Amino acid sequence: MAEAITVHIRDELDIVRARQEGRQVAKNMGFGAVDLARIATAISELARNIYTYAQTGEIWLEEVEKGSRRGLQVMALDHGPGISNVEDAMRDGYTTSNGLGAGLPGTRRLVDEFEIESQISQGTRVTVRKWLR
Repeated sequence: MAEAITVHIRDELDIVRARQEGRQVAKNMGFGAVDLARIATAISELARNIYTYAQTGEIWLEEVEKGSRRGLQVMALDHGPGISNVEDAMRDGYTTSNGLGAGLPGTRRLVDEFEIESQISQGTRVTVRKWLR
């Protein structure tokens, strides 16, 4: 298994770079076109949230195994303001930035596993996994 790749998110170009890196890792692992699009979109949403709400953070890309399954794990980590109400943030249409409110709930639908941890003034960590079929 390859080492984790870290993409630092500091500006909008880093969002594009994270998406491209993730897509390439997933392609090399053998994901098909539909899953490549899902993975790239999920990474883009997570990276955009970092940039929008925390200004800086990281996207970690890592191949993972669970039993006989192989997949891609993406972790988005920031030390920003945190999410005051995770339950609200996971509701379709909820937004604090005049956006569509599709980011986190939409990301959850694109992946097989979704975990979120957030603490006010400490930051947020979202971990998602997509498994090869």
